Amino acid sequence: PALHLMRTGAAGVIVGVGADESATTDRVLGIRVPMATAIADAAAARRDYLDETGGRYVHLVADGDVRTSGDIAKALGCGADAVMLGKPLALCDEAPAAGAWWHSAASHPKLPRGAYSPAEEPLGPMEKLLYGPADAPDGRLNLFGGLRRAMAKCGYRDLKEFQRVGLVLDR
Repeated sequence: PALHLMRTGAAGVIVGVGADESATTDRVLGIRVPMATAIADAAAARRDYLDETGGRYVHLVADGDVRTSGDIAKALGCGADAVMLGKPLALCDEAPAAGAWWHSAASHPKLPRGAYSPAEEPLGPMEKLLYGPADAPDGRLNLFGGLRRAMAKCGYRDLKEFQRVGLVLDR
């Protein structure tokens, strides 16, 4: 599917169907692809498309259960160019919904799906979410610092190099 979107002229492809814990797509339609697999497959399609077109680059955006710096590192390491940070951003003090969260949904008049999560405890200001300092070791704060640390531990300084990191399957 990603290669088809690229061939039709998409500037970017959002990757992640039913990959997060609250996705109803898996329960309603029985369709789910683990995020790492989906991103790696889309990145492989992008390489094929780059060869076909002589260099037209299509961006990949990981969307689904990205909440910690570790999730960001895994998504970028598998080949994503960006990540959707819906829930973490919704939990910042500056968020207009004060921590309430609407999950992405595909609207359909006969088969609606999607969910609303009530407000959780805020994470703090957006500055703390993105740049720290983190006062908890769970990876939900200082997202950029955690990503830089993950890249350094793998021996990478450049994001483009990190996107080509060797992957080892754990499960």
